[in-house]
Amino acid sequence: MSANQILVVDDEVGIRELLFEILRDEGYGVRLAENAQTARTARKEMRPDLVLLDIWMPDTDGITLLKEWAGSGLLTMPVVMMSGHGTIDSAVEATRIGAFDFLEKPISLPKLLATVGKALAGGRVLPKSGLTIVNMGRARAVQELRQRLEQVSRLRTPVLFVGEPGCGFEICARHLHLANAPWVAPENTDWLAANPFEPLNDARDGTLFLPEIGMLSKAEQKGLVQLLGKLEKFNVRLVCASTAPLPEMSEDGRFDANLYNQLSGLTIRVPSLSDHAEDIPEIAMTLLTQLVDANEVPLRTLTVGALNVMRNLDWPGNIPVLQNVVKTLSLTALANDITGDDVNRVAREFSLAPREQATTEVGVSLDMPLRDAREQFEKQYFLHHIRREDGNMSRVADRVGLERTHLYRKLKQLGIRPSGKGEDSTGD
Repeated sequence: MSANQILVVDDEVGIRELLFEILRDEGYGVRLAENAQTARTARKEMRPDLVLLDIWMPDTDGITLLKEWAGSGLLTMPVVMMSGHGTIDSAVEATRIGAFDFLEKPISLPKLLATVGKALAGGRVLPKSGLTIVNMGRARAVQELRQRLEQVSRLRTPVLFVGEPGCGFEICARHLHLANAPWVAPENTDWLAANPFEPLNDARDGTLFLPEIGMLSKAEQKGLVQLLGKLEKFNVRLVCASTAPLPEMSEDGRFDANLYNQLSGLTIRVPSLSDHAEDIPEIAMTLLTQLVDANEVPLRTLTVGALNVMRNLDWPGNIPVLQNVVKTLSLTALANDITGDDVNRVAREFSLAPREQATTEVGVSLDMPLRDAREQFEKQYFLHHIRREDGNMSRVADRVGLERTHLYRKLKQLGIRPSGKGEDSTGD
C-alpha cells in the first residue's frame, strides 16, 4: 500500500468526498481541507507529498495560496490546481508560480489518476532556502519596508540599503529583482578595480547586487563610479548595501563623496530583528519548517515557552544567527518539543543575552490604596502600548498578551477610549 499522502483542498464538500474515496481506493493517504486556512494547518502538520488545490475558494483563492507557499519557501511538494471555471490564463499563471499541472472540472478519473501518478513520480520539490520579504514578519516596521520596496520596485534607479549586519539586505534586493531576469552577485569586488564593466553583460536587463560597499578600497570605489555611468546602457539595476556609516566615511575621506552622493539618492533602511521583535517567533517557525523540508534537521516543534524566550533575546547578528540557533536547537534537542530551557542553553553558546526591556517611572503614589494604585498603573501601562503600536489594537493585544475582546473589556473598565492614532483618551 502506498505511503504517499495527498492533501485535497476544495470548498465543495461533494468534490472533497468524491476525491477522498477515489484516492483512498487507490491506496493513498488522504486529508481534506475546505478552505485555505485549513490547508495551511494541514500543510504544516502532515507535510503532504501532493496537494490538489481548487482555484475558486471563498476565503483565499488557490492562486493566492500557491503564491504564498512559493514566496515563503513552503512549496516543497507538487501542487495540481483544479477549477470548474478553468481558463488558459489561470493555468499559465499557476504553472508560472510553480504548480505541477492543472485539472479542469469535472475531472475524469483517468486524467486524475494519471496526473497524480506523474506528480508523485516527480518527487518532492527542493525548497527555496532562506526567507523572503513575505515571511519577514507583520510588524509595522516590516509592513512599511514592504510598502517602500513596492513603491520603488519598477524604477531602475540604483538603491542603497543600510542597516545592521544580517538584517536582510539580500532578501530586500531579491524582492526588487524582476522574475526571469539575470541576477548577478559577485563573491568578491576585485573586478571593480581591474575591470569595472566585467559583470554588465551577464547582468543585462537584470540586477547587480553588491552586499557591502563600505569595505571597498579606493580603487574599487573609483571603479564603481565608472560602473554607474554604464548601467543605463545595459539596463542593469544596481542594488548596494552597507552596514558602515557611509555619511561619516564620506566626510572624513574614507569613502568617495561623489560616489556616496550618487548612490544615496534612493536609500532605504532595513530594520533589525530588535525593531520587530514580535515577529521573531513566526520567523523562527518559518526557518524551522524550511530546515525540516530540506531534510537538514529532524522534525521538531518549537513550544510556546521556546518562542517566548527567543522573542525576548537580543539578536546582534540578526537573521543568520537566528537561523543558526534554530538549526542547532533542532539538531541537539533531546526531544521533539524544543523548550525554553533548550533555547537558554543554546543562547549561552551563541553569547545571546535577554533584550533590555522598556522601563519607566510610572508616577503612582505608594500611599494610595492598592486597588487605586493598580488601576493607575494599568491605565499608564495600556496607554504606553497603545501609543507604541500607533493605535493598532491587534498589535496591542499581541504585545500585552490578551485576547482582543478581553483587551477592550479591560480598557472600558479603565475608562480608556483608544483612538485610531494611539492618542491618550480616557474617561477622566
